[in-house]
Amino acid sequence: MTPLELQRLIQIIVEEVAAAGVSRPPVRCHCHSLLYECCPARVAPVLAAGATRLGLHAVGGGAGELAKMIDHTLLKPDATKTEIEALCREASEYGFASVCVNPTWVATCSRLLQRSGVPVCSVVGFPLGATTADTKQYETRRAIFDGAREIDMVINVGALKSGDLHRVEQDIAAVTWACRESNVVSKVIIETALLTEDEKVAACTLAKAAAADFVKTSTGFGPGGATAADVALMRRVVGEDMGIKASGGVRTLEHVTAMVAAGATRIGASAGVRIVQQSRGQQPPEAGKGY
Repeated sequence: MTPLELQRLIQIIVEEVAAAGVSRPPVRCHCHSLLYECCPARVAPVLAAGATRLGLHAVGGGAGELAKMIDHTLLKPDATKTEIEALCREASEYGFASVCVNPTWVATCSRLLQRSGVPVCSVVGFPLGATTADTKQYETRRAIFDGAREIDMVINVGALKSGDLHRVEQDIAAVTWACRESNVVSKVIIETALLTEDEKVAACTLAKAAAADFVKTSTGFGPGGATAADVALMRRVVGEDMGIKASGGVRTLEHVTAMVAAGATRIGASAGVRIVQQSRGQQPPEAGKGY
C-alpha cells in the first residue's frame, strides 16, 4: 500500500466514523423490514408470537435453507477425532454451509466430506490474532493444501487498537491474497467485544479494502460474542455486497433470526443441529454453552 493509498484509506475510515456518530433518521436494516437501531426490540415480540415462522422467513426458506447459512463449528482445544467425525456426519446429514475446525483436522474433514458437497472451513491466527502476517499466510496456504475451501482469520487486534492501520491492512491482505489465489472464501474476524465503535468501523473498512469476502464478529473465545447491534453496524459500513458472519453465542433459532434481521448472511455455531431442529418445530435438548 502506497502512502497515498493509506491516506485515502484513513480518510474513508474517518468519514465512516463521523457518519456513525451523526444523528440521522432511522435506516432500514439488511432485511428491509426492521429498523436496525431497534431490531432486537422489534424482533422480540414478533418471535414471541411465532418464532419459527419468522425464523424461516428471515432466511428465505425452510430448514434446508437455514442449514446452508450455518458453519457447523467445533473449535474447542480438546476436540477428539470421534467428535470431529460426528461433526462431519451431522454436516453431511443436514447440509450445513461448512464445517469449521482447527487446522489440525482439515485433512480429516476434507476426506470425510469429499462426496457430501459440504466444504471445510478452517481458522488462521486463532483465537488471538497476535501472530505475524507471514505466519498467517503460511497457515492459510497449509489449510488450503489440506483441503480447506474457506478461511476465517483473526485480525491483529493489538495493532488496530494502537492505531497502526497499515499493519492491520497488511495482516488481512496476507490472508485474502492467498485465498484469492486458490479461489477460497476469506472471512475476517474482528473480535467486536474488544473494540470501540470507531475501531469496529475501522476494522470493517480495512477488511473491505483488503477484498475479504466476509467480515465476522467474533472468535467465540473472547469476552463476548455476536450482537445484533454490531451486525447492523458492520452491514452499514461494508454495504450490501460483502458477507457478514455472526458467531459467538448464537445457540438458538431466536438468536439466528435476530442476526439475520440485522444483516448477517452466515452464522457460526456449534449448536447448528439444535437450531435446525427448532426451525422444524422439534424440541431439542437445552443448549449448553458453546461457540
